[in-house]
Amino acid sequence: MPAAHPHHLHLTLANGLRVSLRHAPRLKRCAAALRVAAGSHDVPSAWPGLAHFLEHLLFLGTECFPANKGLMAYVQRHGGQVNASTRERTTDFFFELPAATVGDALERLADMLAHPRLALEDQLREREVLHAEFVAWAQDAKAQQQIALLQGLAADHPLRAFHAGNRDSLPVECEDFQQALRGFYERFYQSGQMTLSLAGPQPLEELEALAQRFSEELTSGTQLPQDAPPALMTGHEWRYQHTDKGHLHHVITCDLPREALAFLCSWLNASAPGGLLAELKTRQLATALQASVLYHFDGQAVLDIDFSLGTQSEPTAQIEALLHDWLSFFAHGDWTSLREEFALLNARRQQIQGALALARHDSEGLEAQLSEDNAAALKALLDSLHLEPARYTWQLPPNNPFLRPAPKEERAGLIRGQTSAHRGLRTFAQDRSRGRKDLSALTFSPTLPDDTGEGALYLRWYLDSAPHTDLFPRLESSLQTLRDDAHQAGVDLSFETQGNDWRLKMSGLHEPMPAVLEQLSRNLTHPDQQAWQATLPTAKPLIAIRQLLAFLPASYADNRHATPLPAASLADLQDAWSTARWHGFAVGLPASCEMAIKSAVGRLPGQPTHSLNEPASISDQYRWHSVEAGSSEAALLLFCPTPTRSLADEAAWRLLAHLGQAPFYQRLRVELQLGYAVFSSIRQINGQTGLLFGVQSPSASLEEILGHLQAFLQSLPTLIAGSDEQAAHTLANQFSPESLPTTQAAELLWQAQLAGHPSDYIEQLQSFIRSRTRDDLLHAAKQLSQADNGWLCLANGACPDEPWQPVK
Repeated sequence: MPAAHPHHLHLTLANGLRVSLRHAPRLKRCAAALRVAAGSHDVPSAWPGLAHFLEHLLFLGTECFPANKGLMAYVQRHGGQVNASTRERTTDFFFELPAATVGDALERLADMLAHPRLALEDQLREREVLHAEFVAWAQDAKAQQQIALLQGLAADHPLRAFHAGNRDSLPVECEDFQQALRGFYERFYQSGQMTLSLAGPQPLEELEALAQRFSEELTSGTQLPQDAPPALMTGHEWRYQHTDKGHLHHVITCDLPREALAFLCSWLNASAPGGLLAELKTRQLATALQASVLYHFDGQAVLDIDFSLGTQSEPTAQIEALLHDWLSFFAHGDWTSLREEFALLNARRQQIQGALALARHDSEGLEAQLSEDNAAALKALLDSLHLEPARYTWQLPPNNPFLRPAPKEERAGLIRGQTSAHRGLRTFAQDRSRGRKDLSALTFSPTLPDDTGEGALYLRWYLDSAPHTDLFPRLESSLQTLRDDAHQAGVDLSFETQGNDWRLKMSGLHEPMPAVLEQLSRNLTHPDQQAWQATLPTAKPLIAIRQLLAFLPASYADNRHATPLPAASLADLQDAWSTARWHGFAVGLPASCEMAIKSAVGRLPGQPTHSLNEPASISDQYRWHSVEAGSSEAALLLFCPTPTRSLADEAAWRLLAHLGQAPFYQRLRVELQLGYAVFSSIRQINGQTGLLFGVQSPSASLEEILGHLQAFLQSLPTLIAGSDEQAAHTLANQFSPESLPTTQAAELLWQAQLAGHPSDYIEQLQSFIRSRTRDDLLHAAKQLSQADNGWLCLANGACPDEPWQPVK
């Protein structure tokens, strides 16, 4: 029998396909998540990597839908996102698109699952791609740390085995391998092993019809049991410690339900005063704590409590003692309020998640609350540790201040002590308060509707002089608790620096935003002393191409070098604020929220300003930034800004990116096999639109990559000549109010303001896109290939010869 809910439905179709349907009217897009109950641990031990290899092969096209018309190309063409993931016991395929196009995408997904070609020549090419991934994975510090971390488990458990796949483990020429590949596919890629989750604005009846049509293409089958794994640890052992490069891992194996583990992790990770992390920071034993579930299957779970070590020497014993003491305190505490808070957090998460996140969440099948049985299981596990009574005075995390509606004021428009008889009268204090800040530097845009429950606020500070090297990192780190609370309440808070600019973005549910901004204003001006003085956390290692992406915005700005001085003080922060100037932009906020934002923004540090710095320009320069990325693989980004900031140029550049995205991937990733990290897209930096190309390759040099990029740009006229006349309309439709999520629309409008575009920017952009002719595109392609407004290259290698100019 299907499980009934006004907006959520679970059912099993006639052919055994399990389906989860979620109707969420607030969504602008629809998403699908298809989970296959088979993963890396289900393949024959002779062929490690086979499951991951098959996942790759399924995207290479079918007779009905070749690669250039398949799922990936279709989703990219319609401005969506698509990906897949092979885990230990599951393989997931997922995408998100405008609701009107999801049916065609599901047709392509069903076809690639039901009718893969598995041609030998395709396998040979794709094996090289997997081998490139393996090479990068073998050099990735985080991946190798994960391997070392799991060495404490039993030697015969598959978590200890190799599953990435490479040239040696995937002998596609071998008939035994081919039989194993097809046998794995036939056994698991059938309806009984699959769960489809759909989330979107469509009614449940429409979603169910989509699921039914999808199921008709699949091979019918029954659910098969997956082999039970051996014990996680030998004998009576159930935990161990592992230390590696500034991290202490406390690993616990258990049989807890996922909901119980999620509940425990929530409070272990809390950064509020009185908790484990706050105490570790105070003692300089650790700078961060991250508890997470590494593995969960068939009653087995691996919990990793990862401590980023601080400045104290040999802290292991002290950290372990504090962890056990906190666990003892937690085990004997009253969880009533924590369980209520946990349920609120999960409900808020589902209230704000996008279509793809909702679909993927539903495919997990997790309960939204900690049930009595799961709470009892967690209590039993903690009791089994036989911990000594807690010695320290711990505190449970307080309720998130932003999760509940703010208390309403006594009377709108009145100050404390006034009655309605005083309405219209103004006191000297009121006059002084109103004149304290000129808030016209904050623009409230009416472009987006204010009844969606979502909005965005952007703030940007200009500093007159380059700050201390660690001034911004300390300020940003001190906001961690606020950032966590805001995120749980449905508001994403990001704070970043670009040269002498500090930029803050707040997006999500608008109801908590005024309270978040009030607290932010206090924290920016008067950060917590302990948080300010705490050891800064070590940045997590990134692969080379991601390091370049992180550096890109600052490299385009006109930077002045930061002063290389020792730790910045709070006095240094006040000095920076004393001359800082700010402006801001808000969109999607109703009148009530707008008034509260105006009140809160008046307490921001710095002085408001109307003048905007002109976006940086590299004119006709060929600028080359060499970035040390710590990788032997060549990684390169090429940013090509539009010739002018006109909407006509932006429309042409966006259409070129739209036409070139799939062919660029096909040429450099599939045909030339340069590597697994190959992409192209539109990127906007401080109001400047540009085309961005990225490649990381284990085989090609930087000069070779650059040559391939230039050759592709030279081929654009041929690509334009053979393009579909509907391409412009397909792209323009991605900017329609019906399909553009609020966060994306807000980002477009913010960039438009930075570029000086009018308030109807999105509508004008759509019109310009639709009106671009082939001649317009050919002219734009010529400007692009000739670098009419310069090129900016970021790479992990030295600058080549002219015309490139190294940036010092």
